Amino acid sequence: MEKKKVCVLLSMIMTLVSLSGCGGSYGGMENAAPPMVQEDFYTYSVSAAEEMEPHDWNTEEYSALEDMGFQSVANAPLSTFSADVDTASYSNIRRMIESGYSMDTIPDGAVRIEEMLNYFSYDYQLPKQNEPFGVTTVIGDCPWNEDAKLLQIGLKTQEIDFSEAPDSNLVFLLDVSGSMRADNKLPLLQESFSMLVEELGEKDTVSIVTYAGSTQVILQGERGDNKADIIEAINALEARGSTNGAGGIEAAYALAEQYFIEGGNNRVILATDGDLNVGASSESALRRLITQKKKSGVYLSVLGFGTGNIKDNKMETLADCGNGNYAYIDSIGEAKKVLVEQMGATLVTVAKDVKLQVEFNPAYVKGYRMIGYENRILATEDFDDDRKDAGEIGAGHMVTALYEIIPVDSRQEIPETVLKYQDNKNDTGVRNGEWLNLKIRYKEPDADESLLREYPVTEEDYTGGPSEDFYFAAAVAEFGLMLRDSEYKGTASFENVLDLLKKVDTDADEYKDEFVYLVKKLQKATL
Repeated sequence: MEKKKVCVLLSMIMTLVSLSGCGGSYGGMENAAPPMVQEDFYTYSVSAAEEMEPHDWNTEEYSALEDMGFQSVANAPLSTFSADVDTASYSNIRRMIESGYSMDTIPDGAVRIEEMLNYFSYDYQLPKQNEPFGVTTVIGDCPWNEDAKLLQIGLKTQEIDFSEAPDSNLVFLLDVSGSMRADNKLPLLQESFSMLVEELGEKDTVSIVTYAGSTQVILQGERGDNKADIIEAINALEARGSTNGAGGIEAAYALAEQYFIEGGNNRVILATDGDLNVGASSESALRRLITQKKKSGVYLSVLGFGTGNIKDNKMETLADCGNGNYAYIDSIGEAKKVLVEQMGATLVTVAKDVKLQVEFNPAYVKGYRMIGYENRILATEDFDDDRKDAGEIGAGHMVTALYEIIPVDSRQEIPETVLKYQDNKNDTGVRNGEWLNLKIRYKEPDADESLLREYPVTEEDYTGGPSEDFYFAAAVAEFGLMLRDSEYKGTASFENVLDLLKKVDTDADEYKDEFVYLVKKLQKATL
């Protein structure tokens, strides 16, 4: 505790010296040390306080996560969760591995396995007529647990040509505080948004709001085809001052409401390192603010930038509560992926408040464990409650979820709670060939009432020779379990992950090929 007080004091002194308002620019990330837990997030220090130079500070924050344990089907046959299409965790982990982090220094809270899975594309079924998404389910052997099977659930929406998308009313909410001075922050932000502007047209409306110690409206209701003026305004931005993110959010939503397009794509795109320190800046305060603002019908996308002081926990909270998505931009290549190649998925919502509920049949399954989605779990009763917020899915998005399931004939034991008023032994399920039933509830973008779809998963969905998609998703999940040092990682190892990847033609996909490279790089650093 004494060391923490010293760190805080030095941090205040360094802030005054740098006159940056929210900590200046940060570096030295390749030597990050194991975390110190502080409240509900992690704070990471690079080295002992007395040895630090200003550029060595590392105050990144991540929400604490706890692995989901095995559940007994006899006691809890239903598993309910919110859909997630965020990808920030994977690109952030990539940045860490590229910067020389080891297995021991990658923060556990940064490893959200569902976001790692959802970063990649899979050959899932396309939607049938009058349905928002296609559904793919497969059961195979679990690579890290010989007593379990692995269930893969995949959702896919139809891609669209953005030129045929509804008219867009976009507000760029840009952080220009002192902490955004670094090359991988404001300069990368400017280049990223310039690429997005090149994709816009005359039917689109662009406004720009910046925030530091105060909020400024730089452009208001500019036509999207006036590219030169918009890009010039973006490139003229400079970073200075403290970070009043709440004030910027208020102004951005006011502009989005002023230029609101009925039936259009109304969205605030927030670009920041998340290091808010003026006004509403805590996770709880931001949650309340954004939850109130989303009632306007304006969606929110959050793009994270930079290293050293990124507040991942706050950015994820903003996106989750604002009916939007969260991506981390670590390079111009990632910016192109998110803002150009996947612009429809990033900006055009096709289904909102998407919830999934899996009911396991005790005739075939005695236990299960969801992999990832720890902060997306919903109560059983939330599934049918249209007031309960859930995830949004954009055009061309894919959602992947994995369950480790224990068949009834497995030797692995699943603890059960003996019930006084219900007889577990008599609830043996129905031998109808269905291992489980998948229900999906969602709302159309402008609707308040949800729709329901059901998809039985049968014994015919099990295969001893699954697809490349299955092997790749299993490899990503196993790698994530290793990064988290999960108590459920079983026999997971670099060798096993790479063996799974050998069954996949990663050469055909640059992002999957890059994943192989990252696994090998971290393996080499671990030897």
